[in-house]
Amino acid sequence: MSGNRSAAGGHGRLGSVLSGLAVAVGCVLFLGGFVWGALVYQPYTVPSDSMTPTIAVGSRVLAERIDGDEVRRGDVVVFTDALWGSSPMVKRVVAVGGDTVACCDRDGRLTVNGTAVDEPYLRPGPGGGIVASGQEFSVTVPEGNLFLLGDDRHTSLDSRSHMEEAGQGSVPRSAVVGRVDAVAWPFEGLLEPAKGFAALPGGASRPGPFTALLTAIGAGTALILAGAAYGPVARLLTRRPGGTGSGKRSGPGASAGSPAGEKVGT
Repeated sequence: MSGNRSAAGGHGRLGSVLSGLAVAVGCVLFLGGFVWGALVYQPYTVPSDSMTPTIAVGSRVLAERIDGDEVRRGDVVVFTDALWGSSPMVKRVVAVGGDTVACCDRDGRLTVNGTAVDEPYLRPGPGGGIVASGQEFSVTVPEGNLFLLGDDRHTSLDSRSHMEEAGQGSVPRSAVVGRVDAVAWPFEGLLEPAKGFAALPGGASRPGPFTALLTAIGAGTALILAGAAYGPVARLLTRRPGGTGSGKRSGPGASAGSPAGEKVGT
């Protein structure tokens, strides 16, 4: 009997150690994920509907803190520029320094250095057709600058509205403060990559560590809950009839508690 109790106690101690370890590791992953996210991402609220249907007005987005030199065509970026009002704005980069961006080709598509770009995120216009811009233009972007358009090409006030200014509507790369990776609220996750720009020189950007952050936070939460649940579950199991510590005895001494002289059987 003492051997069984010792074994049960050993298993209990091991379980307590493992549950404590699970909670500790879970806390590291959970808190580490949030700290990592705070260092890598900056949240912004999209103030207008110029990026619909990709990003709805009022959405809370997470922008990866990057240097403007890392921006590539197709990226959705947050930037500030005095000529645009000096408040953070969210637009899509459609051309970089040295590019000639024009609209539109015979199919209503944007062209970059003569290459047509498919943009499946654009919504149909009033006539039902999808056109990259209702305003025709052709601009050679100055070196070190970016040409930006909203995804709602029918209402967006973007580089097309500033083509009479210095830089023909483009903004310096240094104006970029972040690249939008995901929509956090309402939760929509990672933005779809702009594959239409991937074939151009430089390719498309890869998403930041948003998925890894979610995985770390989710795994940490699961470990914390599992570790915290061990104690109550273990106590519940030991109280079950027939379980360890139930007080029942078996074997030859099981009848030792019978009253003296009580007859068993006939």
